[in-house]
Amino acid sequence: MSTLSIGALHAEPGAKTRGTVPADLGALSADIPLTLVNGAHPGPRVLITAGVHGGEFTGIDAATRLAALLEPGEVHGQVIVCPVANPPAVYRGRLGISPLDGVNINRVFPGDSDGGPTDRLAAWLFTNLVDAADAYVDLHSGGIDEVLKDFVGYRLTGDPELDARTADMAGALGIEDVIFGMNAEGGNSHAAAARQGVPAILVETGQLGERDADTARRLVESLYGVLGRLGVLDTKPQDGRTVRAWVWAAGVTAETTGLWYPEFTAGDDVTEGQVLGRVIDPADGQEHKVLSPAAGRIFYGMRGLTVAPGAELAAIAAPAPRDPDH
Repeated sequence: MSTLSIGALHAEPGAKTRGTVPADLGALSADIPLTLVNGAHPGPRVLITAGVHGGEFTGIDAATRLAALLEPGEVHGQVIVCPVANPPAVYRGRLGISPLDGVNINRVFPGDSDGGPTDRLAAWLFTNLVDAADAYVDLHSGGIDEVLKDFVGYRLTGDPELDARTADMAGALGIEDVIFGMNAEGGNSHAAAARQGVPAILVETGQLGERDADTARRLVESLYGVLGRLGVLDTKPQDGRTVRAWVWAAGVTAETTGLWYPEFTAGDDVTEGQVLGRVIDPADGQEHKVLSPAAGRIFYGMRGLTVAPGAELAAIAAPAPRDPDH
């Protein structure tokens, strides 16, 4: 058993330490809050992050609750909890993009230590937290203008052993809808981690920037299920529900500036060509219909009134093939 160290923060075997570690972002720095739980028994190192985006409060709340509850004497291995991975976006922006440079950090992982502030933060998180992890759970929520149906996401890598371990983690949460991507491309945290051989899942719970204690407590129970499945805690996975597997089918974005009037909510099933809503030009009242490009189920969508070109209006998934690994 060795000391668990992140920057100047240390936890000896059988101890828990809480504090912040500065991340160098170039012209400025960000204090990253961390809880290090170094178990009294050997086991894997598990990383749990939240607050990658601003305005997503359920994950932040649940991660903070979990950090307070974990006791080193009950832990096999090490658990690192980072409840606010992107302080500028969480505290100053409350949106998906950072107020420092307008960049969505969950599009640039694993980052660039020589890039702008958000790229540097992404690189810091990977170098200091993700790279040494044996498993990674990234907690997200529906933002302040986003409806969302709870789901778990992960990416297929083509490595059967890695994909099976990741799928096992996803199933241990007790969340019935699991959506997987057919490859590990892109700048999302879990995709970048998967490319580096780390089993990683995305957990989406809660919506509209709500802070609901019951939802946060249920998410903590789900996290206990994952930690149990990984052998970190003597708890049982949340296996009460049958997992429904999905693949992403289409994303819908705004093509014009205006006022958005959706005609769906998260969880609705839609057909290809169905009207999802309308964007109205407030200047002349002209109406632009938004049609579904594919059949499937809407797992999250825009609920804000004002949109600009490129704004994400809805994300649609379709039922997965019976064997997602082939």
